Amino acid sequence: MDTSTDIIARRPGPSVQDVLSRDPIAAPAVLRAESPPLNPSTEDVSAERYFSRAWHDREVERVWRRTWQFACRVEELAQVGDQVVYDIVDDSLLIVRTAAGNGADTIKAYVNSCLHRGTMLRTEAGNAKQIRCPFHGWTWTLDGKLAVLPGQWDFPQVDKAKFCLPEAQVGLWGGFVFVNLDPACEPFEAYLENLPDHFEAFQLENRYVAAHVAKVMPCNWKLGMEAFIEAYHVGTAHPQVTGYYGDTNTQYDVWPGVRHVSRMISVQGVPSPGRAAMTPAQTVEEMRRDVPFFAGKPIALADGEDARPALAARAREKIGRSSGRDMSDLSDSEALDLIEYLLFPNMVPWGGQALPITYRFRPNGNDPDSHIMEIMFLFAKAPDGSHPAPAKMRMLGPDQDWKDAPELGSAAMVADQDTDNLRRIQKGLKASRKPGVTLARYQESRIRHFHETLDAYMAG
Repeated sequence: MDTSTDIIARRPGPSVQDVLSRDPIAAPAVLRAESPPLNPSTEDVSAERYFSRAWHDREVERVWRRTWQFACRVEELAQVGDQVVYDIVDDSLLIVRTAAGNGADTIKAYVNSCLHRGTMLRTEAGNAKQIRCPFHGWTWTLDGKLAVLPGQWDFPQVDKAKFCLPEAQVGLWGGFVFVNLDPACEPFEAYLENLPDHFEAFQLENRYVAAHVAKVMPCNWKLGMEAFIEAYHVGTAHPQVTGYYGDTNTQYDVWPGVRHVSRMISVQGVPSPGRAAMTPAQTVEEMRRDVPFFAGKPIALADGEDARPALAARAREKIGRSSGRDMSDLSDSEALDLIEYLLFPNMVPWGGQALPITYRFRPNGNDPDSHIMEIMFLFAKAPDGSHPAPAKMRMLGPDQDWKDAPELGSAAMVADQDTDNLRRIQKGLKASRKPGVTLARYQESRIRHFHETLDAYMAG
């Protein structure tokens, strides 16, 4: 364990590691390690990056066209000919299953534009044995080769052998399909840095998308993401969870030399340090009130028993029943805690089994004042690898709230509370006469780390 944690001030009281050290079923080594920020900057982050159109335009060129981005899940491309559209600002990719198999070479990502007059080849997912332009019928094979050119006699300048669809780079990890528009991009395996090692036990490749909900949010994509990578705001914005959620003692990790990945761990089944007087019975009662997962038969505590082990036992029971697997050895932390990572620029995958969530945040076209936020639940496949059809993305309308997607459970209430605050932040930053955003040294260190990486990309 890293013992240099006194380099930066943190809230007194039981740390995440203190809590994990008392768990009856110990957390894996990857969760027992810490990497607090060393000598973090205290300089403000410029405010213009959240609303400036010029900044947005530079992001398109230097971030969205140069980084690896999660585009879809492999189970969305189960059959040869399955096709998914991934849009990012003005760019559009058509991701296609070209052959059976598990390697990245069986999936292609083509620029979603006909080489004749630019028509988008597809606007939604589907299956076809070819790629056909709906305007004039130009047709390519799944391998991107031009097969049919109607009226070929009238195009002497077109060499069919050279008129292949342009491709983006493709990478696979954890059941996710990643794309990169830059032909000279950093190798995918290097870009992931320490993420695969940290997720080895979580087996995201053995899950499927059970729920997928999206909404246009009233703020810049960075503001939206930042609200979900720190717990500093929880006590004020989400006070209903503090009876069973360790907010101000959340652990934040950034690793030396790691540019694209950061982590936070928030323990559940214990009260916030600000509500230390709560009894274990009250913690159980409040968690069962807010989290449908813990509803059902009562959870009775023995004399002197803490809430966390009892809640972890209930979680193991329910996870095991839903997954068809023996979860009796699952650690208390993996069964209960919020174990959340960030992969730059816009993917937020969760580890463990407690909340099998992945977030994605994308610009809403060319509008710096809004973005598309997506919440996905990844449930375990059956032991034989089978699973229901992956959920299609449900796009909420402008007058709908997250709570209008009941499949999100208690996550919807939290997202709705954040939506109201994010609208205020976007407007407030424009009204402010202060040119920068002030960040806490520890509790907002992941935001600082993100912007340091962003600044490096923006500098080219």
